[in-house]
Amino acid sequence: MAKQRVIIMGAAGRDFHNFNTFFRNNTDFEVVAFTANQIPGIENRRYPAELAGTLYPEGIPVYPETETEKLIKDLKADICVFSYSDVPNQRVMQASARVNVSGASFMLLGPKQTMLSSTKPVISVCATRTGSGKSQTSRKIVQILMGEGLRVVAIRHPMPYGDLVKQKVQRFATLDDLAKHECTIEEMEEYEPHIARGNVIYAGVDYEAILRAAENDPDGCDVILWDGGNNDFSFYRPDLSIAVTDPHRVGAELTYYPSQVVLQSSDVVIINKIDTATPESVEQLRKNIESVNPAATVIDATSPVHVESKDVITGKRVLCVEDGPTLTHGEMKIGAAVVAARKFGAASIVDPRPFLVGELKKTFEKYPNIGKLLPAMGYGGKQVQDLEETIRNTDCDSVVIGTPIDLKRVIKIDKPSTRVFYNLEEIGQPKLYEVLEQFVNNHFPEI
Repeated sequence: MAKQRVIIMGAAGRDFHNFNTFFRNNTDFEVVAFTANQIPGIENRRYPAELAGTLYPEGIPVYPETETEKLIKDLKADICVFSYSDVPNQRVMQASARVNVSGASFMLLGPKQTMLSSTKPVISVCATRTGSGKSQTSRKIVQILMGEGLRVVAIRHPMPYGDLVKQKVQRFATLDDLAKHECTIEEMEEYEPHIARGNVIYAGVDYEAILRAAENDPDGCDVILWDGGNNDFSFYRPDLSIAVTDPHRVGAELTYYPSQVVLQSSDVVIINKIDTATPESVEQLRKNIESVNPAATVIDATSPVHVESKDVITGKRVLCVEDGPTLTHGEMKIGAAVVAARKFGAASIVDPRPFLVGELKKTFEKYPNIGKLLPAMGYGGKQVQDLEETIRNTDCDSVVIGTPIDLKRVIKIDKPSTRVFYNLEEIGQPKLYEVLEQFVNNHFPEI
């Protein structure tokens, strides 16, 4: 029987993981191409032979997803595998239609085919949308478990935008490691908070190799924490699964891919940002959770903000710089910087659009609903330069930085600025520590 010829549709993350776990050594299939979407500049390269295995001595080419129909025809593809996340269900089915019209079958791989098992207990933190609050949830979990004397190693959802061979397995324990691995702003936003808290975090391309390295980390490992990205489900089989939901985007937990998978399969569901959402949105979200996962433990939470300097905000015309993916494919209309600007009495929020340069103009063309906020785009050196120049050009009194990293460490900001900080705080009962107490009792009865 002839091998089935496969195109994997992705965005430099789940696509490579699906290949590694299901297709790499599978002689029933031949992967003839990857396609790339969502992330700027990740197409027109190759998944390298060093990572692709013995069946692919020349590696596998990566093309823009816009060429899908032509690729199906030219490469005689039988199957296209959709392998990225945080997109509306409608868009997934539109991709399916494009594939089917071109004559190929459409596939979605699930947890059974792609989740890896660990020798250590695993906690997964996932979400129903990008920007729901996974980072502060993960930080709180690490804090609680480290307080119990446990060594926690975090593994972050992939962001392999550079040299894939060099990025096969990456370990981050110090800020110097960020420079060593030539991290983008998007990567630093996820890794730096863990480093600052004193725990090790891994990432990269080959997530089985990453898992084995983390399990045997030189500083020790008792618990693996899966720090998810977008609204993807975990790459690792969890012993405790936590989903973070966002009442600012109520309904998305049932209408985005794979949001409902995350929501319905989780043991614990956190309703975050209750303090800044309307009561009606929170109540509707609660009903939606109940409709698909009535057995879940539901925790109410907020992510209150504080800043380095209120004086930089109060009465000032401020430029709000927010986490890039949250504003782009995450589709959020506000972030931590906006919340802080409102809380501390900014005179106005300045619209950056008249001052955009270079790659940032393209970002706003692709995501026209971003509005009066500036996403901290930094997938490459040119974007970082354009971000710095846009901030310099913007006619404002000061800059409010809502990104999870110290942006001033990456770019020069020639105006008064202040960082925004936020942590997860539960409201009422149950508390996150109570859930984790049961986890610790189950897996570490000696403590």
